[in-house]
Amino acid sequence: MEQPNGLDDPAYAAFAWRRFRRILGWMALVALLAAGVAEFWLYRSMGELRIVTAIATFLGVFLTVMLAAGLMGLMFLSSGTGHDAQVEDPLKDEVDID
Repeated sequence: MEQPNGLDDPAYAAFAWRRFRRILGWMALVALLAAGVAEFWLYRSMGELRIVTAIATFLGVFLTVMLAAGLMGLMFLSSGTGHDAQVEDPLKDEVDID
């Protein structure tokens, strides 16, 4: 569903950003679960972990999942609100001769 005003409409923008934050909230739970599984797997395969290793693993997995979720969420937000369709290509009439 393409919105004609996209994020320029304050009501629709509030709805879209609320949906984005809700999705990120759920992805934070998924990231916590993934980090917990990674910690458990390391503990089972290597035995007791040093605190630095445990913290680095947890933060690495959690932040990687959250970064991916944030970037994908922004991509879908941009596409779903019609923002991508509003972009004008100033070079669309240019011919690239190689």
